[in-house]
Amino acid sequence: QVQLVESGGGLVQAGASLRLSCLASGRTTFSSYGMGWFRQAPGKERELVAATNWSGYNKYYADSVKGRFTISRDNAKNTVYLQMNSLKHEDTAVYYCAAVPRGSYYQRADQYDYWGQGTQVTVSS
Repeated sequence: QVQLVESGGGLVQAGASLRLSCLASGRTTFSSYGMGWFRQAPGKERELVAATNWSGYNKYYADSVKGRFTISRDNAKNTVYLQMNSLKHEDTAVYYCAAVPRGSYYQRADQYDYWGQGTQVTVSS
């Protein structure tokens, strides 16, 4: 079993930056997991924002965040990060960290086995 705990959300103004962290614990070899960051805004479906494979070498970004968000991971610290720059009002959502016990990343939420509780990001315009 793997536990994921997100942190770093908050209320910021448009144009600001935030860095989200997701710490993995439990019976896990974190370095063998694909990791993803999803978000869900009120009334909308959960969407993949960014994902990375086990090494951090292969990454995926949604078109809406390309050039603004960066996903990274530190396997020695069992942590994956999401650096969010130039935040926009439309980035407002609950952000979730997700893990899959396979080395690759995946683009569908139902392909991930473990989820964090989420952290709220609110961007005022």
